[in-house]
Amino acid sequence: MAEEDLQRYGGVPGVFSSFEVIGEVTEALHNLLKKSYKVTERVPRLEEDISFVPKDREQVIYIYMYRLAENPNLKNRKRLREAPVEVPGEGVFYHRPPVILDVFYLICVHSKFRSEAERLLGWTLLTMNNTTSLIKRPRRFILPDGRPVDSLGREWDPEAKLEGDGLAVEKVSLALVDDLTVGDAINIFTMNEAPYRPFLTYRARLALDGPLLATTGTDISMGQLDDPMEQPQAKATTKKSQEPISRPSGRIVGSPPPPKRVNPGPVAHNIRATQPNSKKEDK
Repeated sequence: MAEEDLQRYGGVPGVFSSFEVIGEVTEALHNLLKKSYKVTERVPRLEEDISFVPKDREQVIYIYMYRLAENPNLKNRKRLREAPVEVPGEGVFYHRPPVILDVFYLICVHSKFRSEAERLLGWTLLTMNNTTSLIKRPRRFILPDGRPVDSLGREWDPEAKLEGDGLAVEKVSLALVDDLTVGDAINIFTMNEAPYRPFLTYRARLALDGPLLATTGTDISMGQLDDPMEQPQAKATTKKSQEPISRPSGRIVGSPPPPKRVNPGPVAHNIRATQPNSKKEDK
């Protein structure tokens, strides 16, 4: 946030709350496949370099992140709003809405024999199909002083139980998508000097939170006010102008329009005052 924004809002921002989430999602994907494999004693090797080819009969699962895109359906305006964080004695915090990202992964396998590679690809597909969320934990917020807390103001613990009223939960979903054509995949393999392999594409949806803004109060601009020495005279004029209008005969024909009201704030431009419709006098 720029310095002029800090001066305008009168607050001090903290560090980014969740810029590490993209890397944590990739690590969670590695841990999922590594800890779930129980087919043979030897766990397949997890590799991010799709050009790597083992020299022996070692099986390899390639996890390659190839694209990030902001979700346009969950995009919010970047105005500051109150953050869902309640820390006793710390006041109110503000932040901008999180950036909702779609992270796309290319998953492919390698084995010396094609049938073994196909069986490994089927196991990978079913394992990831049974996992709808890679990360499910309390949402992390970092205060301006550097303390990580959850939405209830407690010290942030990724293993904490997801219980309690008002607890914001961070959930990273995982879904199988058809994002790459065969031609697109061939271009990726060619650019990385890797042989073509059958592949799967997955989308992980996550949110990135920026810094929290701690404020001590709210400044309200009321614009330029009238001279306080002229207020009594203005009141007297207003009171006199609100008397009903009457003819010499004493018949009341109506009341005058209300006095012109000056709203607080900046002076408006290109605004024309509208006059009330005049009533026809009785003959």
